[in-house]
Amino acid sequence: MKTVFDKETRDELIRRINTLNENSIALWGKMNVNQMMNHNTQWNYWVSAKEKNTQAFIGRLFGKIALKNILKDESPLGRNTPTTPELRIENLKKDIDFSAEKSKWIAQTEAYSHFSNEGFVHSFFGKMTNEQIGQLAYKHADHHLRQFNS
Repeated sequence: MKTVFDKETRDELIRRINTLNENSIALWGKMNVNQMMNHNTQWNYWVSAKEKNTQAFIGRLFGKIALKNILKDESPLGRNTPTTPELRIENLKKDIDFSAEKSKWIAQTEAYSHFSNEGFVHSFFGKMTNEQIGQLAYKHADHHLRQFNS
């Protein structure tokens, strides 16, 4: 299973991020390329921040099952996979400097080389191990790069 904790995988993601440009068009979904990059940088910040998160009630019922299903194999996340409320498009920045956001996303991807956030609680999946975070971080970035054909 691919994980952002492997250097080769991070390098692959960075190569793909570098193929994005200001005119990149989504194959599906509502986000433009700037919003998608901001969504990813916000997601990476959320996963790495040492802030206390709580799991939603529905997540307590189905979160672990859903996470196990997502991480069971190499298959990519499906189109229009739901996102956590904090990271929905309505909550993203409207005016985003493309180059700055792209550089930030690359730096965050590189920073997974020294990631540590034991006890991270995803708002739907609940408490996650670093192994699960690494795999989900890859699948999340891969999903959005596929969305923009990168």
